[in-house]
Amino acid sequence: MNRLATEASAYLLQHARNPVAWYPWGEEALAEARRRDVPILLSIGYAACHWCHVMERESFEDPSIAALMNERFVNVKVDREERPDLDQIYQLVVQIMGRNGGWPLTVFLTPSQRPFFGGTYFPPEDRYGMPGFPKVLVALSDAYRDERDAIEGQATELTEAIARASRSARADTPKTEAVSPALLEDASRFLLARFDVTHGGFGRRPKFPSTMALEVLLRRGVLEGDGVAKDAVRLALEGMQRGGIRDHLGGGFHRYATDERWLVPHFEKMLYDNALLLRLYADAHRVFGDFEETVLSIAAYVAREMTDASGGFHASQDADSEGEEGRFFVWDEADVRAALPDDDLAVRVALVAFGVTPEGNFEDHGRPTGKTVLHEAMPVAAVAARLGIEPIEAREALARAKARMFAAREARPRPLRDPKILTSWNALFVSALAEAGGALGRPELVEAAERALALLEERLVARAEDGRLVRVERLFVREAGDGARGLVKGPGFLDDHAYLANAALDVYESTGDPARAAFAREIVDVMLASFRDEEHGFFFTPKGGESLITRPQDPYDNAVPSGASMACRALARLGTLADPRYAAIAETELLRLAPLATKNALGHGQLVCELDRLVRGSVDIVLVGPRDHAATRSLAREVLVRWIPNRTLAWVDPRDPGSLRASAALAEGKAPAADGLPVAYVCRGRSCSLPVRDPAALGALLDG
Repeated sequence: MNRLATEASAYLLQHARNPVAWYPWGEEALAEARRRDVPILLSIGYAACHWCHVMERESFEDPSIAALMNERFVNVKVDREERPDLDQIYQLVVQIMGRNGGWPLTVFLTPSQRPFFGGTYFPPEDRYGMPGFPKVLVALSDAYRDERDAIEGQATELTEAIARASRSARADTPKTEAVSPALLEDASRFLLARFDVTHGGFGRRPKFPSTMALEVLLRRGVLEGDGVAKDAVRLALEGMQRGGIRDHLGGGFHRYATDERWLVPHFEKMLYDNALLLRLYADAHRVFGDFEETVLSIAAYVAREMTDASGGFHASQDADSEGEEGRFFVWDEADVRAALPDDDLAVRVALVAFGVTPEGNFEDHGRPTGKTVLHEAMPVAAVAARLGIEPIEAREALARAKARMFAAREARPRPLRDPKILTSWNALFVSALAEAGGALGRPELVEAAERALALLEERLVARAEDGRLVRVERLFVREAGDGARGLVKGPGFLDDHAYLANAALDVYESTGDPARAAFAREIVDVMLASFRDEEHGFFFTPKGGESLITRPQDPYDNAVPSGASMACRALARLGTLADPRYAAIAETELLRLAPLATKNALGHGQLVCELDRLVRGSVDIVLVGPRDHAATRSLAREVLVRWIPNRTLAWVDPRDPGSLRASAALAEGKAPAADGLPVAYVCRGRSCSLPVRDPAALGALLDG
C-alpha cells in the first residue's frame, strides 16, 4: 500500500494499492520533489470518473509504467472534489495549450508547483492519435534534465498565462453600463443561436444538461413572454426525460449524453447534476404543470441510493461495474425475459417501450455490444397500438415490467458509490428539495431538506468557543460499516459558503423557521470576511489559505453554478429580507462581473439570473401571522406552488423576536389583520399591496 492508504477520499483509496509511489498533495510531496530535483506528476480525478479508471488499469497498475513514474517523478494524486482549487488552476494549463480539459487531468510541474505540460487521458501506447504514456514520461523527464532553461521558460509562460486568465475573469471597477433592461433578451438570443431545435439542449455531442442556461431561457419565456424560449426549455426537458440519460428504472440522471439525442449516457451519476435537475424540473412543473413524476423519481433515487444514515447525501455513483462502463444499466432481450419469466405481455411491452433491439444501441469503445440503454422509445399509447392492446393494458404491463426489471437489476454487482458528503453539493440538493417540496406540496421533501441542513450545520460548520461561526468546512466522510467514524476536512471554499447560505434561505422560505435565516446571515458574514477583496471581488480560496501559484476566482458556471454568482444571490436575498447593506455589496459585485455575462451567457447562466434580479427587482411576499397557524401555511402554499424567479418570501410572526430580526427589512410596517388572523402582502420595490387573507386572492395577485 502506498501513501494514499490513510486518506479518506474514496478516489485516493482506489489508488492505494497501485505500484505507483503516490503522494497526496502536500508539503511532503513538494519537499521530496525539491530534494530529488525531479518534476511532479500531478494526476487529478474523482471516484466516479470512467476514464480515470481506464488510465489506472492501463498505466497506474502496470509495473513497468509505475517503475518509470517512480524513477523519474514525484507522483501526486488529487481528488478534484476535495481540492477544486487545484483543479481550477491546473485545468487552465490544458486549455491554454489548446486542448479540452477534463479528467483524469495529467499535469507536469516543477518542484515550485509551476506547470510546464499538461493533458488528460494518455493511453499506454500510441493510440487515438495520442502518444503513449511511457513515451510522454520519458520525453518530459529527459527535457527537464537536459533542457532545463526551456522547461523553466515554459513553466514561467504558463504560470503567467494562468494569472492573466484569472485577472481577465474580473473587472476591478464595477461597470454599470454593462447591465441593461435588455439583458435577458440578449442572453436568450445568444443561447437560442446555440440551441439544438431538434433534440433540445446546446450543441451536438457530448451533450450536457446545462441547467443554468435553461433557467435563463425559462425566465425569458415566463417573465417576458418569449414563447420560443419557453418552448426550447420544454423541448430540452422532455428530451432528457425520454432519453437514456435518465435512469428509467431507478430514477435520477446520468452525467451527460454522448450523442445529440440524449440516448446513450456517460453512466456516472453525480449528486450535483441531480440537485440542479431536481430544481429545474420542479420549476418547470410550476410553469408547465406536467413534470411531477420526474421530480419525484429524482428525489426517490437520492433518498434510496445516495442518502447517508445521518441524513446527508453521498457524492457520486460510478459509471463502471465489473470493470465495464454501463454494465449495471444496459439490457438485451434475454435480460428482459429473465426478469419477467412468466409475463409475456410485460416482456413485449417492455421491449417496445424501452427500445430494446437485437442490435442494441450501446457500444463499448466503438465496439457494438448488442445491449440497449433503456429509453422511452415511444409513448404508452403508441406501444398499445403497435401491439394491438388497450392503452390501460400497456400501462399496467409496463408498470409490472419496470418493477420486476428494477428488482432484477438490483441483484447485479453494483457500481461503487463515493460516500463523501460535500458541503457545496449537499447544499445544492437541500435547496432543490426545499423548492420541490413547495412546488409539489410534498412536506416530506422539505423535511428531508431540514434534516440534511441540520447535519451540515452540526458537522461542517466550525465555531469558536463563544459560538461564533468561523468557517464552513468542505468534507465529511462516514466510513462504511458501523458508521462510527466521521472525518471533517476544511476549510471550505467560496462555493461551500455561498451554496450553504442559499440552502439555509431556501429552507427558511419553505418553513418560516427564523433560525435558518439567522444561520444564512452568519455564513454570509464569514464569506465576506474570508473570500471578498474590495478591490478585486470574490476569490475561490480563503484569505490566508495555502500558497498556490495563483489565487483563483470563480466567475464561470461549470457543471455547478459559479461560486461568485451564488455569493451575490445570497447577498441580494439577505439584503431584501434583513439588511440592505448586503444588497449594496451584491450590486457592486454583480456590476463587476456583468461584462462576462454580456459576452457569453452559456458560461454565465447563473450570473445572468442574478443580474436579472438586479435589473428587474424582486417580488417580495410577506406573511404576517404565527408560522404554525393553518391560515399562514395556506397562504405560504399559494406562494410556493408558483414559479416566481426573483422571489423573497418573509415570515413575520409578531410574537417572535427571532422572526422579526430575520425579516427586519420587510417586516417594518406590516401589521396583522385587526382580528389577528394571518395576512399576506405582495411588494414590488417600495410599493406593497393591501393585506390579503384569502389564499385564492393571494394566488390571483401573484398571477397578475
